[in-house]
Amino acid sequence: MVDRRRTYALAIAASALVVGVGAARPTPAPSPSPSPTSSPTATQSDGTLQILTYRGYAEYGGTSPKVNWTGAFEKETGCRIAKLDTVQTSEEMAEKVTQRPYDVISAGPVLAADLIAKKQVQAIDPAKVAGYDDIDERFRDMSTVSGKVYGVPYLWGYHEFIYDSGRVEGGDLRQVFDSERVALRDTPLTIADAAMAGGSADEPYELTEKQLDETMTMLERNKDRVYWRNPIDLVKGFATGSLDYAQATPYYRMLLQKAGKPIEAVRTRETTGWVDSWMLGANVPDTTCAYRWLNWVTAPDAQRDAAAWVGLAPANDKACKGRARQMCEAYGVGEDKKLDHVVFAVRPPACGECTDYDAWTERWRELAE
Repeated sequence: MVDRRRTYALAIAASALVVGVGAARPTPAPSPSPSPTSSPTATQSDGTLQILTYRGYAEYGGTSPKVNWTGAFEKETGCRIAKLDTVQTSEEMAEKVTQRPYDVISAGPVLAADLIAKKQVQAIDPAKVAGYDDIDERFRDMSTVSGKVYGVPYLWGYHEFIYDSGRVEGGDLRQVFDSERVALRDTPLTIADAAMAGGSADEPYELTEKQLDETMTMLERNKDRVYWRNPIDLVKGFATGSLDYAQATPYYRMLLQKAGKPIEAVRTRETTGWVDSWMLGANVPDTTCAYRWLNWVTAPDAQRDAAAWVGLAPANDKACKGRARQMCEAYGVGEDKKLDHVVFAVRPPACGECTDYDAWTERWRELAE
């Protein structure tokens, strides 16, 4: 009976993970439809918006405001969402953004740097974004390049390395990477976490060629390691006993604990994190609705809904009430000492002896395929 209850609880956790990452919602019908003869480098200027974001970041559909806050945006601002494209991974995001222009895009640190370098986004005037000053200053600084603001921070998170305390005693970060029974996130940025485990790099996103080689050698020792993109794989792994460790976030640890699994977090001196920000497309002929959207997603209500829905922390501390309170407590929103231990991701730069992100991507592809 206990095993049946636990299996049921894990099934509930799996369902929660599907919801938490934003199960796909129907895209609203364009009104009016974009003209097939319009310029491929220009977006709409008729009071409509075309949006690219992660699943769960801007839900559309249903009658409950908990899953339809974009509908409330349309009602309150008069702007129509003509297209809402959603993806689940950063790789899908990077591919999608090349296919068509968008008015607003939510981007992580790697894509944001690419969009800025390729001039696919334009600088934002923070004076036009009410509540911009309510966002944590460290997050605002991450979206500022050469004195220009290129993003409005929205949601953020950091990684934990969790383990099944009924099977292993935890250990340190190096032990995690030495294990074959571990699931790592399938992204080149995981190289930074491995570099931390190796202990040879002071700046995990600025690796020399030698440091990158040493880190990849450590990763290549275990060929049967799991690389995950869908968090459901974490639930399955711990439910079946095939995993001892996993790279996750506090949200996933909490879900597994609620499902009755003895999941704990490995204690580490530092960990890696990231911030997703909303960016303004470079070729928006009329930015009125785009700025209304940036104002909307900066406000506490929108960030509260999104944080609770996807299991991340809001960039605006004022969102830490009601439904989002648990997420804020899990990630330590407002606890500066806790955040001081988070090394927030940047696009690995080609700085002198540093290896760039293209090199990381190639090495990761060879490892994970």
